[in-house]
Order: sequence, then structure tokens, then C-alpha cells
Amino acid sequence: MEFIADFHIHSKYSRATSRDMNVKNLAYWAKLKGITLMGTGDFTHHLWLEELKHNLDDCANGLYKYNGVYFILTAEVSSIYSKRGKTYRIHNIIFSPSFKTVDKINEKLSRIGNLASDGRPILGLDAAELARIVFDIDENCMIVPGHIWTPWFSLFGSMSGFDKIEDCFEEQTKNIFALETGLSSDPRMNWRLSALDKFTLISNSDSHSPQKIGREANVFNCELDYQTIRDVLRTKDRSRFLYTVEFFPEEGKYHFDGHRMCGIRWSPKETKDHNGRCPKCGRQVTVGVVNRVENLADRPQGFEPEGAIPFKRLIPLDEIIADAKGVAKTSISVAREYQAALAKLGTEFDVLMRLKKDDLLKGLSPKAAEGVLRVREGKVDIKAGFDGEYGIISIFDANQTPDKNEEQLKMF
Repeated sequence: MEFIADFHIHSKYSRATSRDMNVKNLAYWAKLKGITLMGTGDFTHHLWLEELKHNLDDCANGLYKYNGVYFILTAEVSSIYSKRGKTYRIHNIIFSPSFKTVDKINEKLSRIGNLASDGRPILGLDAAELARIVFDIDENCMIVPGHIWTPWFSLFGSMSGFDKIEDCFEEQTKNIFALETGLSSDPRMNWRLSALDKFTLISNSDSHSPQKIGREANVFNCELDYQTIRDVLRTKDRSRFLYTVEFFPEEGKYHFDGHRMCGIRWSPKETKDHNGRCPKCGRQVTVGVVNRVENLADRPQGFEPEGAIPFKRLIPLDEIIADAKGVAKTSISVAREYQAALAKLGTEFDVLMRLKKDDLLKGLSPKAAEGVLRVREGKVDIKAGFDGEYGIISIFDANQTPDKNEEQLKMF
């Protein structure tokens, strides 16, 4: 069966998350979005784990279910540690096939750090050692390095990461077969590194609020069970992993370089021209994803490796409606049109990817319907995100002349 999965989210027990991130609301919003399979997130936190065990029904195939929505047991661990004289900050997503395995993982990790301090615990644990611990407990687990290009907390992060996967995971590299691209990069950018060809690229929302689940996701056509999904990811099976759903990566918070406090947003060329220093305060700017990809790439822009999983770029429906109305996406009028549209048209992914214009007009304003069609065609204008600031999207001014920063975006 074909279904959409979002593996990476956080519960209400993680820092800077909505109090609405509970099982009931996750299932409610998953249905609105059209998501069949959700990651639980945060299974390392004892209170969230209690809620999961209390609310989820065991499907006896490595997945769990609540009110018609399937769940897979996941958690993100932040590893901060020193190695060969440098400090690294790496985020990894752990997938578990059962609560029994989760309990064993938590028992082991609790000896290393305080799992109760945050839904995404911070441990002074080498990423390779984390992998060894998890796979020694259950070889059917999966570890996926999270948002691998984010500057401060990721595998390839410009401020805290490695240049090679093997340097991070050492002998455990053989057990890593999937990578999460993150909001600030898309597969095409990752295809420029031949070293990533053997890995399956996945995309997830990393959501901290229910409304944002599914902003990136994965579309499968396979059986809904843990081992099948693991096998699809392990083998990079294009017949069963159909495509990923992506942000326009320019919208991500770390696409370009810059210094948020001083309002500096630069392309890699501008960063080079300024020797990487902010002209206002003199500090080093945060080097973003485009720059980091360019530094590590061994292929030209536009290269597509054989066997790559396809992708589609989308913009969330509430953002499209907000742009059509000329108001903030948090406006009550946006929420009303969003809910009314889905009541008539189906799920958000139906609206964004499947319905034709005539059908869209049955539930959306003409301008919002036009916005959906423009997004499908890639007719958007974006001021790239930088140093923790999301990019600014304009759908209805897409024909305006881009400023000098946007010229760099055309490469992607």
C-alpha cells in the first residue's frame, strides 16, 4: 500500500516544543495532513514513554497504532563529545522495533546521562559508541544521522561536524544505511557527494508542534511493518520508496551563511569576499548548508546518481493560504480557510500534490488554488534562511527581479 511517513518529531517533553505534542493531537493532525505513519519521537523520556505505552496498541509487527494512525518508536539523541582534540555535536535518530528494546536502550543510556532532563537528551557519548550500544542491544534497530548539514548539531555541520561519515561512526559505519537531509538541504544538493550514494536519503519534519508535522516526509509503497520499512531503507528500493517530500531548501533556517544578530545574510561567494567575518561586529558568520555542500562536493551542480530516490518540493498549505491573503500564517482567517478546505477536499497532501485545479477551486479561494499550482511548478521566490532564521517565501511576486543574494540560489 502507498503511504506517507514522518519519522522525526518531538514530544511536549522536549525543549521549545508545543504542549499540544501528545498522542491524541499527533494522530488528529496526521489525519488532516494525510500521514499514515508517525515517528513517536523522544522514547528516551520516561514520562513520554509512559504515555506511549498507555495509548498505543501493539500491531505485533514492530509498529503501533492509535485512532487509525500508525506509529514507529523513535528518539533523537544529542551527542556532545571530544575526539582527536575537537568537540563534536551530533544528532542521531534511533528507531526501535519494540518497547522491550526501548527499555533496554534507555536502561543503558541512563547510566551515561540524565534522560529525564529533556525529550532529546544530551549525552557525552561518541556517536560510534552510541551506535555500538544500540546495535548490541538489538541489531534490528536503525540509527539515522539527523539533519546532516545543520551547522551546530549534525554529522556534516560546519561548526561541529565531520567531513566523512567513517570518521564519525568508525567501524559502525557499516550499520548506517540512511541519512536525514534536513530542512535546509534537499536530495539534489546531497547528490553532489559521491560518498553518499550508498545511503538512502530520508526527509522528516523534525516538528515541535502538531501543525508542522509532514512539512517534510517520505512516500512508500510497501507493507506497513517495521522490518519491511527497514529493508526498504537498507536496500534503497526505488520500487517501494517512491519519493521524499521536501521543503524548498532555501526556506530552511541554515541554507545561507550569515549573522542573525547583525542581519547579515550571505551567499558563499559573499562570505568568501568578506573572509567569513561580519562587517558589523567582526565575528565569524555561521556557515550554512549551501557553503558546506560546496566545500565537500566532488560533483557538479545538477548531477543525479543512478538509483537516486526522487523528490518533490512543496510549501505547507497554511503558508500558501497566508500568502494569498497577504496575512501571517498564524492569522485566524488562515486557520479557518485551511480547515474549511480540508473538510471539502480531503487531506493536505491531497491538496498539495494530487487535486486538479477544478477540484482545488471547490475548497480554496481562486488565489490560494493558483498558489498551490505555482508551488507545484516551482514558481516561488525565496529569500534564503540563515543563522537560525527561516527563509521568506513569496509565491505571488515570483516574477520580481531577485536581489543579488538570490542569484546563488539558482544553482539549486
